[in-house]
Amino acid sequence: MLRIPGMPFLPGTTFRDVSASSSLISMFVQYYEYIGVYLYVCTRYYVCILSCQMSRTNFPKPQSLMNFQGISMLNDRKPPAMVDSGGMCIDINCPPTATPSLYPPKTGPKLPPWIAYDKKVLGFDAFFKETLHEVYNAPYQVRKVKIMYYLEDGTMQIIEPKVDNSGIPQGCLVHRQRIPKPPPCQNEFVSILDLNVDTSIQIFDRTYYITNCDIFTRHFLNRSGIAVPDPVDMPVDPTTEMRKRSGKKAHNQPPKKHSLAQFLAFDRQVLKFLGYWDDRSEFGDVRKLEVCYYLADDTIDIKEIFPRNSGREGPSLFLKRGKLPREFNGLPLPGQETPQTLLNVLGTSMRNVRFTIDPLNMGEKEVLYYTDRDLQIGTVLNVYGRAVVLTDCDDYTQGYYRKRYGIENFTPAPTPSRGDDCAPTKQKERILPPYNGWGSYEDSEGNCISVEPKPPQTDFKKFIKLDRYVLRFGAKLLSTIRENCERIFIISYYLSDDTIQIFEIAERNSGFLGGEFMKRTRIPLPGQEKFTSRRPQYYQPYNLYIGATISLKDHIFHIVSADEYTLIYMEHHPYEFPMADIKSVMAKISEAAKADYKGFLCQCLPEGVESNKDVQFIGFDSLKRALINLLGDKITNHEIITVCRYFSAEKAPPQSCNRETVRAAVHLELKRSLWNAMDELKEHLHHINPLNKPFLSEAKLRSTMKGCRLPFVPELIDDLLSVLNHNDCGEVEVCDFLNFIDMECGKVPDIAPMNINFELCPKIPFLHKGRLVNITCFLQHLGLDEDAKPKEDEVV
Repeated sequence: MLRIPGMPFLPGTTFRDVSASSSLISMFVQYYEYIGVYLYVCTRYYVCILSCQMSRTNFPKPQSLMNFQGISMLNDRKPPAMVDSGGMCIDINCPPTATPSLYPPKTGPKLPPWIAYDKKVLGFDAFFKETLHEVYNAPYQVRKVKIMYYLEDGTMQIIEPKVDNSGIPQGCLVHRQRIPKPPPCQNEFVSILDLNVDTSIQIFDRTYYITNCDIFTRHFLNRSGIAVPDPVDMPVDPTTEMRKRSGKKAHNQPPKKHSLAQFLAFDRQVLKFLGYWDDRSEFGDVRKLEVCYYLADDTIDIKEIFPRNSGREGPSLFLKRGKLPREFNGLPLPGQETPQTLLNVLGTSMRNVRFTIDPLNMGEKEVLYYTDRDLQIGTVLNVYGRAVVLTDCDDYTQGYYRKRYGIENFTPAPTPSRGDDCAPTKQKERILPPYNGWGSYEDSEGNCISVEPKPPQTDFKKFIKLDRYVLRFGAKLLSTIRENCERIFIISYYLSDDTIQIFEIAERNSGFLGGEFMKRTRIPLPGQEKFTSRRPQYYQPYNLYIGATISLKDHIFHIVSADEYTLIYMEHHPYEFPMADIKSVMAKISEAAKADYKGFLCQCLPEGVESNKDVQFIGFDSLKRALINLLGDKITNHEIITVCRYFSAEKAPPQSCNRETVRAAVHLELKRSLWNAMDELKEHLHHINPLNKPFLSEAKLRSTMKGCRLPFVPELIDDLLSVLNHNDCGEVEVCDFLNFIDMECGKVPDIAPMNINFELCPKIPFLHKGRLVNITCFLQHLGLDEDAKPKEDEVV
């Protein structure tokens, strides 16, 4: 044995020889005298420990982990207890339960219970009765719970499902734990054998009745050899039945109205009725009233409608706004109606009076007020003793009752009237003295109507709309003097104020100077009486057309021509000028050509041509001759010109516009205005053209140039779009437009400023439209078929 000399034999010393135990004990006895009683006790303790370990030669560390059937787990298994040889043999690998199993001994699952039965729970439906003493006619209440039994450790949990507005705390009634059995078996815990359908179990002084279980629980218990009965019905809960009965009663009551919700829903919505109050007494009358019902707060106010010259003045308020009661039995006496009811009054004098206020206010009388349901045409309202009859309502009120109550009949009720009421009379037209020839008719009317006459007012809207719109016609003078018939005049009609001005074109060696023949003035139609009190009728634009004969201040003119602007304006306004309406003219020709379509067709075609398929164009004179032979005096020269211009085969020559010149003018305008928003222009084009189409319409490009504030006048925009590249559909190429605008893409020489309206692209009007007529289009538009027309012998 190895030890340090002179040192006591302390714990931790290693001994190689087992036989040295006796010498070790003797050594400790020798040192007893030196260390006292305390050391003696410690020595005896270590001696006992060493005596137990003397026979062991290896001291391994105990294993706490193990691998059992491929599962890593804690090695906390205890060896089986010693049992009697004649007793039952229990497999340590099976779950701790005394339930008989379907498996033979030692053939069941070999897994531990916390793995074999992990997340497997038995669920039971149960209830318990709780006594009640504060609820009338309900001795108890039935509370439904859910009992869950966890197979992995034999614990239980009881949960009560939460019900809204139940008034009792619900949720987890018993937390998860092992439940002990009631006495006298309080040393045991509740197991699977104690839980089954149609049984009762006591848990912590409360008895639960199990009525049903889920499918998994039923199958598990059946496999374990436990028979599960059929489900049992839950008993009826008296408190639930009372709530149902009280809910039915409350449902039959009318719904309560919230004043704020009603105000927000129907604010500024008013039902208006017309009515009357028949007050035809000795000095009374029929009062016409206007009844307004406010849906926001169910109030009513009534206003009186005063007829003209009735002699009544002052405010027209008949009833102040407020709720109108249905019944009125006279004004109450002072103190008859009080806001609160007094139950008892005690005391003999006024100073010692004591009273008790009724909290339920049983003496209050219920007052019924008029609502929108009570208001209909023909209803009689009791307005504090006055009978007001409703006779009519406005459109909004009709729509409200039609939508909410389904009422469709809103026939106004008759309103009575007094026998001495004057019948409404129309104001007679004022007869003015006849015109005396001084000034104009308007000035004479002003002198007769007012002592301080005012100048006649013109139609300002018409002046602003049609200012500088002038129709010009060429005319000749009809006279018995031969020289006058050769004179040529220009008649100008100003649309802004319906005035006419006449100029004469001077000719050499004619003997007439020319110039202004008649000043600008309004000219009345001929054949009217001059000295009368009525205003005369003046010449209107539709009275002037090609072929018309007009009399202007004792001069007779025959209109023979019109300029291009006048013809275009009249064709664009066919509703004002019937002679330029192509639809009415073609309808007149079609109606007249039905009788002899073949003859009309022969007159239209040139000589030697039998069918219109051989020819496509004819001259103006051929069509004019055919139309005059067909209609005679029923068609005018202006109508013939309208037809020829509409079916004209002549096309205007293309405008001579130089691309480089236009681009130079565009760049000049951009430089003068210091425009540099090219990026914004591209962004705008990308916004309106997200698919990056190569072509866009002219309308979109016009709006783009206006939106991006390009400094171009409308005439320059027209010239710009005319020189850009177009596709077959008339759309403009976007890339060409951007390159045309970009001043960095190909510079152009500078040009001097010019008049863009006339000098950049000269616009010469096309004056030869209608000389050549497309007869094919004319006949197709006429809508007559040669084969479908009656023959000459069939025409009556």
